[in-house]
Amino acid sequence: MTAKTDVIKQVTALPSMPVKKLKEMWKKLFETDPPPYDKRFLVKRLAYRLQELAYGGLSKKTDERLQAIAKDETLIGRSPPTGSQQPMVGTRLIREWKDVDHCVTVLADGFEYMGQPYKSLSAVAKKITGTHWSGPSFFGLKKGKKKQ
Repeated sequence: MTAKTDVIKQVTALPSMPVKKLKEMWKKLFETDPPPYDKRFLVKRLAYRLQELAYGGLSKKTDERLQAIAKDETLIGRSPPTGSQQPMVGTRLIREWKDVDHCVTVLADGFEYMGQPYKSLSAVAKKITGTHWSGPSFFGLKKGKKKQ
């Protein structure tokens, strides 16, 4: 069995493991007590950690970029305007549709999807689905609405 096959088997086994076993694995892989989150979180984070240990983590360049973003004074403490559904500029909205993840970046004057500018989230949602949608609902920005 190759190392790659072993990692795949470990990751695919995670969802069927009991929470107690996942927490034991967390302690072993992270050398800390597990956080008080649900099973779904533990599975996702453990899957990432297993792959990280087997294949390596983020590149040095990516890690440096994330650190720079975290220290960016212009982003610290910013939030969208009150009452607005518009997320902060630079936010990435990710929506799975028909087993494909679609990523939209919020711009100052609209949105970017697949390298193309759009004036509204509804236009992006229509591009993805082929039918009219409320963009904020499609991307889960409206409270009380469920994604299909």
